[in-house]
Parts: sequence; C-alpha cells; structure tokens
Amino acid sequence: MLAHLRAAGLGELADLGFRGLDSDVRDLVVVTGFHASRTRKLTPGQKGANRVLAIGRAPVEHGFAHLKNWRTLTKLRTDAARATRLLRALLVLTSLEVNR
Repeated sequence: MLAHLRAAGLGELADLGFRGLDSDVRDLVVVTGFHASRTRKLTPGQKGANRVLAIGRAPVEHGFAHLKNWRTLTKLRTDAARATRLLRALLVLTSLEVNR
C-alpha cells in the first residue's frame, strides 16, 4: 500500500491504529496523530494537530458509516461503473433525507 501511495504521489490521514506503519520519517505517506500516555501528556500543539487531523478525517469516517448502513451494497454484484452510479444516487437520496 505504501509503495503505491508513494508512486502516485499521494498520502493518507489515518487514525492512531496505523501508528508505526510508515517508518520513512523524511517522506511520510501515512499521517497519524499524537498518542498520549499516562506519563506523557500531549502539548497544546500536539492537541491542535490531532484536532486538524480529526477534522480532515471526519467526512471520510461519516461516509464509511453511511456505507455500512446501506446493507444492499453487501449483495451488489455489478461492474464498478454501475456501482459508482448507484453510490452517487444513494448519496443524493441520503442528503435529501437529511436536509428535510
């Protein structure tokens, strides 16, 4: 995964579960937050960085949560182009329902 991201010139924001995945400190592809422990509290700067990461990850997390609620997708047997159209239609219907 890391090699593909580097080759494409992309990166990802990840939660603390992915800490240590990317060991190349000069060229980070996977950006995770800071972890506090009992003996080491986070500095205000680290808390701010975690907040910025959380803001960037929130829309993606919400999208995954919506996908999990659409159980019809677990039985979807079609090509990727049709699946993309179906997902777009579901997103439109969901946003219409939420904005009511």
